[in-house]
Amino acid sequence: MSIDANTRNFIHQMNHARQIRQYHDTPVPEDLLNELLQIARWSGSSRNTQPWHFVVINDKEKLRQLSELRTPINWVAGAPLGIAIVLDGTGEDTSEAYDEGRVTERIMIGTRILGLGAGVAWFLDDEKEAEAKRILGVPAERTLRQVIAIGYPVTSKDPRPNPARAGRKPLSEIVSYNSMS
Repeated sequence: MSIDANTRNFIHQMNHARQIRQYHDTPVPEDLLNELLQIARWSGSSRNTQPWHFVVINDKEKLRQLSELRTPINWVAGAPLGIAIVLDGTGEDTSEAYDEGRVTERIMIGTRILGLGAGVAWFLDDEKEAEAKRILGVPAERTLRQVIAIGYPVTSKDPRPNPARAGRKPLSEIVSYNSMS
């Protein structure tokens, strides 16, 4: 079976979704935001619990406040939009964390397909998470570990002083068949 052009394009878009930390000031149109929220809503979850609530943040002051919680996420202030993923906090940490990763990756890929870019910013510890909850009016019993900044990308280059290594390991280093030995 051969791969058609649409499938190849989708694979290309998926493989080239990158963490974006620099955005144009252009607002994200409501129709693209709604499409992105539909993509997120249809993410799979453990036992179909859908343990999330999405807080859309288009208030620049709130984005600035979130960006000041940790120096490494100060770039969030430059995004025109953010989506905070709030988890129920009632499931096992492992299943909710897994579901959070699934929905986050879908949002990242969805932004790329829609011509946008996204970057994930983690709050890191309980104190910063509590402050993020206060900023966004999230109940204390819920879980809020991150915000996804979204906008039209200026560049995928990491502006931070110590950027991560670029590229991917070759398949020969990360794939084994039938056994690792």
